[in-house]
Amino acid sequence: MLPVVSVAEMRDADARAPVPVDVLIGRAGWAVATAASRMLGGAYGRRVVVVAGKGNNGADGRAAAAVLARHGAQVRLVEPGAPVGTADLVVDAAFGTGFRGAYRAPDPAAAAVLAVDIPSGVHGDSGEASETAVRATRTVTMAAWKPGLLLGAGADLAGSVEVADIGLPVGEPRTHLIEDADRAWLPARPRNTHKWVSAVWIVAGSPGMQGAPALCSRAAQRAGAGMVHLGSPGLRASEHPAGEAVAVGLPAEGWDAVVAGEIERFGAVVIGPGLGHGDAIRDGLRRLVSTGSVPLVIDADGLTALGTASEAAAAIGCRPASAGPVVLTPHDGEFARLAGNPPGTDRLASVRDLASRTGAVVLLKGSTTVVGEPGGEAVLSASGDARLATAGTGDVLSGILGAFLAQGVGRGGLHEGMRAAALAAHVHGRAAARGHRVGLVAGDLPDLLPGVLGA
Repeated sequence: MLPVVSVAEMRDADARAPVPVDVLIGRAGWAVATAASRMLGGAYGRRVVVVAGKGNNGADGRAAAAVLARHGAQVRLVEPGAPVGTADLVVDAAFGTGFRGAYRAPDPAAAAVLAVDIPSGVHGDSGEASETAVRATRTVTMAAWKPGLLLGAGADLAGSVEVADIGLPVGEPRTHLIEDADRAWLPARPRNTHKWVSAVWIVAGSPGMQGAPALCSRAAQRAGAGMVHLGSPGLRASEHPAGEAVAVGLPAEGWDAVVAGEIERFGAVVIGPGLGHGDAIRDGLRRLVSTGSVPLVIDADGLTALGTASEAAAAIGCRPASAGPVVLTPHDGEFARLAGNPPGTDRLASVRDLASRTGAVVLLKGSTTVVGEPGGEAVLSASGDARLATAGTGDVLSGILGAFLAQGVGRGGLHEGMRAAALAAHVHGRAAARGHRVGLVAGDLPDLLPGVLGA
């Protein structure tokens, strides 16, 4: 994982820097000038305007200006708010990650824009920005990613992001960005394995709602679940569509007792997609959460049945210590019902708060997915794109997550559920990226998973 450093954590890192601040500024200026030269195809004779503020961000910009001038660029320094004029490149060093409020960026006309650390006007922790903030072609950020480059409007305004190593240790930040190399968390299957080693129980669907459980079970199988049992309260086994999952009849009342009776054979249980509503669903789910002895994924209608954050905490708090994590996977609307309010502009803070209140790992879906655990650690996944904004993709994500928990991603570790959830979100996004740019549907995703996992 890659470190993602908050404004406060970056301030602390600066204060503990092992070298003088002017050395760090010189390194940052060199990194920005190098990126600028690449964007321009060489510095000599190019017209560069550097918008430099009064703080360290502005100092980085002025250091970059000096390097570019030495390499033959025609450099002009201007203050924030001044017009830019004609240029081949505008370097935005007006304000850094701690800026709050609205900033009206100068019009770059046809010039590309290179932001220093973060586009001016974007908040470093939340990505919140006014409509007049800088829109960068590229951003060079120092030492580590910042949340505001991955969340909110900042993710779009930053353009392509490059992290510059300036020799500044960032300590042990509480947030990380998952990357492709983290697929190594998925354990290799031993030669003598068998199907029950990674079995998943899926409780999903209801009369007339069989699309969601089909997507969830296929995704679990394609993500490595060796055995999948699938049941819908109120449906007989024969009423399930034919498929490779083992259909199990569940009564409408007391369905949880059937699941609980064989839960020890499974590595994880997924509850919720297309499950429907009602007292029997609510009571059965809460009993299963309270007494279940394996990791649980709760999604969609399961989140509605779980209730408020305090009701969720009451059920989760009764679980045996050895049962493993509960992972909640809400979208914004489901989050609002659980938390009592929608996610705020600082989605990281919102997720941390709900995880703390419920005692569960919380995966908040979005263009950048935020995963947090009760202790305050968090992981971001930025692999997805607009292709996932289609019905049923959340059901696929739940199946992937169930399979990863069953296979033991992070098993026994402090952050078991968080790692499995973050990896599931990352793989989910990578699978979508292999699909059609237009017209991708949720049913396409399960068959794209083996290519991602085997890459």
